[in-house]
Amino acid sequence: MLENQNNPINPAEALRIVSDKIQKESFIIKSLREEVAKVIVGQTYMMDRLLIALLADGHVLLEGVPGLAKTLAIKTLSDAIDVDFSRIQFTPDLLPADVTGTLIYSQKTESFSVKKGPIFSNFVLADEINRAPAKVQSALLEAMQERQITIGDETYTLPKPFLVLATQNPIEQEGTYPLPEAQVDRFMLKVFLDYPSRDEERLIIRSNARQEGLPKAQKVVSVEDIERCRELVKQVYLDEKIEQYIVDIVYATREPEKYGLGFLEPMISVGCSPRASINLALAAKAYAFIQGRGFVIPEDIRAIAPDVMRHRMGLTYEAEAENITATDVVNKIVNKVEVP
Repeated sequence: MLENQNNPINPAEALRIVSDKIQKESFIIKSLREEVAKVIVGQTYMMDRLLIALLADGHVLLEGVPGLAKTLAIKTLSDAIDVDFSRIQFTPDLLPADVTGTLIYSQKTESFSVKKGPIFSNFVLADEINRAPAKVQSALLEAMQERQITIGDETYTLPKPFLVLATQNPIEQEGTYPLPEAQVDRFMLKVFLDYPSRDEERLIIRSNARQEGLPKAQKVVSVEDIERCRELVKQVYLDEKIEQYIVDIVYATREPEKYGLGFLEPMISVGCSPRASINLALAAKAYAFIQGRGFVIPEDIRAIAPDVMRHRMGLTYEAEAENITATDVVNKIVNKVEVP
């Protein structure tokens, strides 16, 4: 809302106040980027998406070939923020209790005690999540959606902030289990990573071949800083025209012919769910905050739409046969839907 219930102010003044606050807090994002850049060469796109998920209280699914610093990225981000970090290596023999924790019986006290699992951390890296069977993947569902874990008869609240970063390898399919739609839909963003440029790869070699080894990020941001930024992100202004723009983009995946995209109808088997609209709005607010703005513009929606929507739609066999990806479909929709 753009007005205080006790002391109403006009929207323009409220927007100016929010923008001023964002400018004052911009040092937090700048500090994080500079500290992470000491360890991670390039990958600006990935780091921005991690920051968006962190500020918008979402989760990220990263997909890319091995060696693109997926694991190092979230470890470095957690080093730069004063939070707990845990890494879970998903394997075919992993059990749900290995993720969430379990009850341990003590013969000495003749009672059960709770042993909490690695999910009880601020930043959780679910490495190669598609290597574990569905029952283990679903153990993350309650944690990701409800921010709580049930062990026995007790429910435990997870710490704040809570961010799950899951990685999966797109080229090795043997011994993997595709993520269920319910699981995938709980990730705010799905990010595809590409190879670094030639210059970046040369810097990566130089950084890793140093005599003193790879540098480590220092803690430059506190949990209080992150919570303060999250509150500011909620105050970023989202105009009604932008809301309608979001709805049009999402609806174009369900009824493409109404938007002059009838040729996409044979390509889409399932359109995006309302979670796409919700997360597109939240992610756009966080993206605007990172850009130092107190309001969302159409370019924010266009920039973040592929990451929010590509894993929330189903493609037909016809689309797969023609090598059309979900990203291609989203880009065609964004380029066609009228910008307010």
